[in-house]
Amino acid sequence: MHRVFVCYHHKNDQLFKETLISWAEKNQVFIDGSVGLGEIPEEWDDQKVREHIRDEYLRDTTVTIVLVGTETKFRKHVDWEIYSSMHDGKKNKKSGIIVILLPSAKSCYYTCGFNNEKATIYPEQQSWITIDERSEYEQRYPYMPARIIDNLLKKGVNISVINWDKVNVENLKLMIDNAYDNRAKQDYDMSRPMRERNHNL
Repeated sequence: MHRVFVCYHHKNDQLFKETLISWAEKNQVFIDGSVGLGEIPEEWDDQKVREHIRDEYLRDTTVTIVLVGTETKFRKHVDWEIYSSMHDGKKNKKSGIIVILLPSAKSCYYTCGFNNEKATIYPEQQSWITIDERSEYEQRYPYMPARIIDNLLKKGVNISVINWDKVNVENLKLMIDNAYDNRAKQDYDMSRPMRERNHNL
């Protein structure tokens, strides 16, 4: 099993993170390597938090799952974790990335980063299109973090987006395997400055 970092908005979506981890352990889908609630002292400054997440958690994981709720895209720690997952450093190598849209952010759309996911997860879907407009992604995924949209648009990057209610053992194992197997090939767009505040003021 692969060791996975789960990136999410702690205040709003803790229950979904706990549900996912419990289910994954029970069904042997992945090993949790993410930050637990209360594991990082609140008095730490931003730089120390970033370094701790990067060097103590992300370096031991190879795939990042981003849980997206209605306020996830405004959280600076979420943006730092996504950025660090894309960073190819000395201690931690870049990870593969998967996005799960939580029920509050559910979309009637989805994205397959890899061809073998199409027939397995969406056998009813007969035709697929390529999207190359940011506005189209923003319309389809209004709660998606901007850094993820940057990379959905980037050639040479494979990120899959799935709704929470479509996740099962077979689907998520396949997505994690794909993200893991192709992580070193991802040419991530990291040009966006890291978020400094928690709200889009």
